Amino acid sequence: MDSTPPEDEAVELFWAEARKVVGTTRLEGVVGQDPLAALTPPAWSFGTDAEEADELLALVVAGVKTATASALWEWEDEDEPLPQGGDLSIVCDGAGEPRLLVRTTSVQVVPFDQVPAEHAAAEGEGDRTLAHWREVHERYFREVLTTYGREFAEDMPVVLETFTVLHPKPHRRG
Repeated sequence: MDSTPPEDEAVELFWAEARKVVGTTRLEGVVGQDPLAALTPPAWSFGTDAEEADELLALVVAGVKTATASALWEWEDEDEPLPQGGDLSIVCDGAGEPRLLVRTTSVQVVPFDQVPAEHAAAEGEGDRTLAHWREVHERYFREVLTTYGREFAEDMPVVLETFTVLHPKPHRRG
């Protein structure tokens, strides 16, 4: 009996397809296949619920959203390494279905009150202004940070990540 959860299986199938499309399966010299090509990137969704995940994913699919932000404290408290330029990840929709393979292009950590307007615009949400970004993200951080026993602060460290889409998977309606 296969004990792989269906969502893990879907991610593995998506990764197998995406690897072919983006060329990570080609042989690298005499050593054989690129060892990193065999590692499945992390899979995740935007936002805090399925509806928000789908809304933000739609912005990425439309080419409007090319950046995201998170609290540094989330990464530290989860004991996760920060993303780095060149990292791959699989973005899922609100139902947990893999939809996109993205590559991180840049990462920087800045205080919340020093997030640049360019980053707010790249996140593609609302009217794409810094004022809107601050309003939405302050609310988000206030909600999320309580699970880590932390409180929002204007000078809290925020991880700013930009990315490019390498492989979209069209949503199958059925």
